[in-house]
Amino acid sequence: MPNTLEKTRKKILRKRNGVIDGLHQNSRDSMRLHTAQGRDEKLEKLARTRKQRDKPLLDRVAFFQEVAEQNENKPLELGAIQAKIHDYVHQFDEEFSAIKKTRRAGRPASATEDLLKIKIATLEKEQKNGFYMPDLANEETLSLLDRWEGSWSYLANLSWVKISATGVVKPALFPPQSN
Repeated sequence: MPNTLEKTRKKILRKRNGVIDGLHQNSRDSMRLHTAQGRDEKLEKLARTRKQRDKPLLDRVAFFQEVAEQNENKPLELGAIQAKIHDYVHQFDEEFSAIKKTRRAGRPASATEDLLKIKIATLEKEQKNGFYMPDLANEETLSLLDRWEGSWSYLANLSWVKISATGVVKPALFPPQSN
């Protein structure tokens, strides 16, 4: 949480001998407080949007961390990795079909159904062109993935690859580049 406002408030309190109640509405000190509060709100908003943007990749890494744990942190073959990618890509299919079945005939799709359809289509396209994921065929990456606690900064230590549907494995950089 940003603390610009708290620091500014403390400085003004020290300057005014502990009394902040007597500030005039348009005084320099009240303007400083207002500016600091605006900055804190802006930084919190940026942090929220960054966290929201990074969440899908963190969920993806958590899924493959679980896959590695199920395999006892041993390297996986390409066929097994592609099967797990298929499982990840089609994890929303049941939910999508359930929502589709509950919709009455002739009614437009709900927002949830549209979002799921877009998400599934995006994942299928990525699977075809090159699925971005930690390298599960590398023992060092698997040991690092086992120790991952959920932080974004730790992901830079892992080696990343893009695996296409045809089986082509290309090394990739972290963070992912949007193309």
